[in-house]
Amino acid sequence: MSEVHHPSSVTVRLIGRVSAICLLVFAIAYGVGASGIEYSFASDPLGPRVFPVALAVILGLLSIWYWFSPGFAEGFPTGPLLARVLAVPVVMVVAVALFEPAGFAASIFILTLGAALIFGAPPAKALIGAVGHAALWWFVFSYLLEVYLPAGALFG
Repeated sequence: MSEVHHPSSVTVRLIGRVSAICLLVFAIAYGVGASGIEYSFASDPLGPRVFPVALAVILGLLSIWYWFSPGFAEGFPTGPLLARVLAVPVVMVVAVALFEPAGFAASIFILTLGAALIFGAPPAKALIGAVGHAALWWFVFSYLLEVYLPAGALFG
């Protein structure tokens, strides 16, 4: 049994349009939410809202491009592939929900570990990769870019 259902080109185009609208709405909501981030320090000229706002702008532009792109999808996933596709945003939401209580490094660790396991990485490699990824981004933001990252209520 195939993991992909091959719909008609009209269905693929409709799925693409609906997806583009959903992504654009999410980008706008994310950008509005990110623009409300407040911080109580003035040492960083950019502040913590620049990165999420930039992500929202990029997602918004990509969703507009997706609206106008031709329907070249392979088809709609089914079975185990659909489960993996749906698991990714679940892991992302969990990581975002844990950002304040667990902090940046733990949140990135959970996101990376979850994504690696979803895409079939062996658990040991996923764990090592997640630790390295969290440490790398903590170092880049904290020391190279000098952006304050919360340690989280659990660790700070």
